Parts: sequence; C-alpha cells; structure tokens
Amino acid sequence: MSDTQLHGLELRSTVTSDGQLILNLEPVAIDEPGPDEVIVQVEASPINPSDLGLLLGPADMATLVASGTPDRPVLTATIPPARMGMMKPRLDASMAVGNEGAGTVVRAGANVAGMLGKKVGMFGGSMYATYRKLLARDCSPLPEGATSADGASMFVNPLTALAMVETMKREGHVALVHTAAASNLGQMLNKICLADDVPLVNIVRSAEQAQILKDIGAKYVVDSTSETFQADLTDAVTETKATIAFDAIGGGRLANSILHAMEAAANRNAKEYSRYGSSTFKQVYIYGGLDLRPTELDRGFGLSWSVSGFLLTPFLQKIGLEAALGLRQRVARELTTTFASHYTSTLSLADALNPDHARAYARKATGEKYLINPSL
Repeated sequence: MSDTQLHGLELRSTVTSDGQLILNLEPVAIDEPGPDEVIVQVEASPINPSDLGLLLGPADMATLVASGTPDRPVLTATIPPARMGMMKPRLDASMAVGNEGAGTVVRAGANVAGMLGKKVGMFGGSMYATYRKLLARDCSPLPEGATSADGASMFVNPLTALAMVETMKREGHVALVHTAAASNLGQMLNKICLADDVPLVNIVRSAEQAQILKDIGAKYVVDSTSETFQADLTDAVTETKATIAFDAIGGGRLANSILHAMEAAANRNAKEYSRYGSSTFKQVYIYGGLDLRPTELDRGFGLSWSVSGFLLTPFLQKIGLEAALGLRQRVARELTTTFASHYTSTLSLADALNPDHARAYARKATGEKYLINPSL
C-alpha cells in the first residue's frame, strides 16, 4: 500500500439476493491523481430524490434496523418480494452513492495543478465519500466567496430546471406546467421563468406550499388538494397557453388531470368538433417518482398527446457540449441567487445512517432537503 494514498470512508448501498438492503461505510484508499485529474475533499453533497433510488431502492423503511458502531454504523431494511425484480442488475453489488457535491481540491495532476486549493462543484457519482478523484473537466470552480454548501447542488436541480425551459423552447411550446412546484427545484424554475418571461403554471399540494411560491413572485399557482383544482388548472393553462408539463409525481392521475386541462383549454374557442379531439399537441414529461403507483390515463383528451420520461443526462448529450456549457455557466453566475439551495439539516456520513434521519430524507417531503458533509 502506497504511503501517498489518501484514506477515507465511502457510503455504500447493497441489495442482497435474499431481499435485504444494506447501507454501510466502507474504507477506501485513493491513489495519486492522473495528469488531468484532481482529488477533492468532499465537504457537501445533497440527498436528492434522484439519489434515493440508488441509496434506498424500493426498501420498506418501516423495517429499518441499525447495527454496527457509532463510527461505522450499518442500516438494513427488507425489500418486498414484489419489488425485487427491478433490482436484478444490482444484486449483491456494493454501490457508491451521491450524484453531485462540492469541496476543496487537495491534490491535482500535472496538467491541472492550478486547481489545487480551489473550491469546486462536482458531478459524476460516488460523492458520499471523504474524497473523490475525478477528471478536472467534471468540476466547476465556485465563484469567489461561495461555500461548498453553496456549490453542492449546482448540477442536478439547476440544470434540470434550465433543461425544462430549454426543452419547452426547442419543442415549440410557449409556457409550461410543473408539479411538486414548491420543491427546491421548483423554486429555481420559478426564478428562471420570471427572469426569462416564461409563463409557468405551478401545481402544489397545500396552501402553505402555494404561499412559498407566491412569496417569490409566482403568478399561477394551483393546489391539487382544492375542490376546484381541475377548474383552476384549466383556467391557468388557458391563460398561459401551456402545452408541456414536467411531472415529479409520476404515479396516480395527476398527469391525466394536466392533459385534460390542456385539452379543455384548446377546445374553449374551438369552432368545429372533431371526434379525435383538438389538434393541439400536449406533452407531459415524467421526471420523478414521488408517487410510486402506476400512472393512470383515461385517454379522454383526444389523440394529440404524449407522456414520456425525462432525464437530465440524455438531454445534455442531445444539446451538445457547447450548449451544455452555456447552461453550466449561467448556474455559476447565479449560484447564490437564482440557484441557491436551502437545507433542513447537515449530516455526517455516520449521521446519514441514523434510522431517524434515513426515514426523514426518505419521505422526500417538499421543502425538506438534507446535506451530507463527509468531512464532519
């Protein structure tokens, strides 16, 4: 073993063949960086909904059991047999977790020596760890005065929000609908749309969430728990002419309700009847799974529509390096304003394996966001 290696811990998630989820901290040794690589001491990494799919899988959180030691805790939980089929590709593999993060460059290769000591944001997985070695091109230097906590969430949520607006424009729509809209990402999307003069219809799940958005200037906010929800949604869609939606809920009938509102809006001023419905094309992209039930569609909204999935990485690949770089540069410029993130609590790696904390971040509650600081 080389004495130039750095040693730390890495949070791992394993799904076993007998239906158990195991979360633990593994010791890791980091070799010297290559010429174009850096080693970053990770100081902040968010727990995003997109991380939870790998971290927790479909485990039943009511079955959590804690073991191990205070410094090296272990969590186990049972995965219902009906959900094991989707886990086959990862069975018995110890998998590192954490899509993005930020920290300080502690070692740098010969070609990127100028990055030594700089604070950077990172994207590329395996961020719930003491150290992360990666190519320098996968890092973004943080603006002067920004902390690692400021830069921890500078990729997934900001780029997804920008991707929604960019997709809307590229596909010929003029306004959009967003669900679970009071989330961290939803608040960013509101700020983008206000700055770029893009009409945005926000769907929330409580009056309190509606107020969060109204306080930052949102004009169109509808509450899915209201008795007048469908009428309110249709009015907002009619006024904005929104024909594209991004749905973080996924399961149930919300996508169905959105398509009905779009179809009703298209038909309000129709002069001729068509048994095929309006000719207005309606698009719903599902990008999250806050509701794991099947997506229900009654197809009562004509035949000019589509429901499909949306992922950030394929979108960035599709638009090309130059356009993707432009989005990243905007995030860096507006990191502490438009794209500022707020956290409910900061956890150490060991804290993240506390059963109470695990149940809390597993809820994926709107307005609650947790940060892991592996240096604690």
